[in-house]
Amino acid sequence: MSSTTARKRGLPQKVKMRHDSHFVEQLTTRGEDEPIGRMVPLSAIEADANQPRSTMGDLGELAASIREKGVLEPILVREVPAGDNRQARYVIISGERRYRAALLAGLTDVPVIPMEVSDEEALEIALVENLQRKDLTPFEEAEGYRALQQRFSYTQEDIAKAVGKSRTVVTESLALLRMPPRVREAAQALGIHTKSLLLEVLKAEDEEAMIRLLEDVAKRGLSRDDLRRQKRAPKGSKPARRKPYVFSFKPKDKSFSLALRFRQSSVSKQELISTLETILAELRASSSAGGD
Repeated sequence: MSSTTARKRGLPQKVKMRHDSHFVEQLTTRGEDEPIGRMVPLSAIEADANQPRSTMGDLGELAASIREKGVLEPILVREVPAGDNRQARYVIISGERRYRAALLAGLTDVPVIPMEVSDEEALEIALVENLQRKDLTPFEEAEGYRALQQRFSYTQEDIAKAVGKSRTVVTESLALLRMPPRVREAAQALGIHTKSLLLEVLKAEDEEAMIRLLEDVAKRGLSRDDLRRQKRAPKGSKPARRKPYVFSFKPKDKSFSLALRFRQSSVSKQELISTLETILAELRASSSAGGD
C-alpha cells in the first residue's frame, strides 16, 4: 500500500486496521505458517496508560456476552520486550473494553492480533478506533479530532475518511472547541449532549447568554429549531407556550389504545423506547411483589 493511499485512508502508512478492506485481504492471503492471530493469556496483556479512552463505561452486558460466547473480535496488541526466559508481554492498542470484560467473565486466554507499530503509531490507531465508537459525547469527539490534527497532522478530510463521517460533521465538531470552558461545564452538568443544540448555543454573543440558553433548553426541553425561532422573535415578546409531545398507539385489532404525554414538545425514538421499558420494568416489579 502506497504512502499516499495510507494517508487518504487516514491511517499510519505502515499500519493496516481490522475494519478496512485492505486489512481483511491481508488476513486471507497469509499462509498457514504465518498466522495473523493467536491466543494469549490475559495475564500477559496490559492496558496502555496513554490510550485516549478515559472511561470504559458499564462492562456488565459485554462481560455476560463474552462469558457465553467468548471474545468474538480479537484485541489489537503490540509485543513489548519481556527479558530472557520470561513470558512475552503485550500492550493493548485497541480493545481495552473487551480485555476488561474478559477479566470480569473469568477468561484465562483471549484472541489477539499482534502488530509491529511504534508508540506513536499505536496511539494514532487507538485514537481513530476510539472515534468510531457510538457513545462519544460531542466534546469527546471534538477533542479526538483535534488530537489527530495536532499530533498527526490530519486534515479535516483525512479525519472524515478515517472515521467514516462527512467533512461537514468533522467541521461542526471542531467548532465546538470554541465553546468557553464554563459554558461546556454547564452543558455537561445539565446533560445537554445534542451537537446541533450546542452549535446553536455557540452562536450566542457571550458566555452569559450561552449559559442562559442552556438553562432554557434544560428547563423547557427546547430543540435547535426552537432556539432559532426564539432568536428571531422580537425583543420583549414572550416565548410561545410549547405543546407537550403525545405518543399514541392503537393495535390493528383496536383492542386497546395507548397515549403517553411528555412534558417536552419533542421526544426522540430512543427516549420513547426508554420510557416504555421503564413502564414495563415497574409493571413487572409490581407483579412479582404481589401487586395487581
